[in-house]
Amino acid sequence: MSDERPAGWLPREEYLRTLPKTTAYASVYFTDRAGRPVLLKASYTRTDTWQNPGGTMDPGETPWQTAVRETFEETGIVVTGTRPLLLTHFLAAGDDYPYGRIGFLFDGGVLTGHEIDAIVLDPAEHSAWQVRELADWKPDLTPDSFARLTACHTARATGRAGYLESARR
Repeated sequence: MSDERPAGWLPREEYLRTLPKTTAYASVYFTDRAGRPVLLKASYTRTDTWQNPGGTMDPGETPWQTAVRETFEETGIVVTGTRPLLLTHFLAAGDDYPYGRIGFLFDGGVLTGHEIDAIVLDPAEHSAWQVRELADWKPDLTPDSFARLTACHTARATGRAGYLESARR
């Protein structure tokens, strides 16, 4: 038996350094009873200002745990049980961020008017929430953000999870 390694073989530590680096995020897609998306206005960014509740995964968390934690931190809404995955989103690395991002967007369900009115925002992260028809969000979202919102809306309507890729600029 030969101890020769195949061409291109690297020791584990060297191989791991060659792999692409990614971060992950998770969020929750809510609508009101009329099917209109509910989004939060971020106070910490000039792009992607309106967004679903959610954020970056912490070490040791699963995507679902992240979505539940972030939703509670950002809105006060307690999401229980497990919810369907609506979308897996891949965002390529770019000049502004050297890592790729993988997102998991879950269906948070339908909120009543009372539940929407009871949203409690963390002012360090969000300054407002709004409910609008899907098309009415387009002028205030980047093309990638509107594509993500539309993909969630479509996935819920069809019962089929989607996959979306976005390029970084």
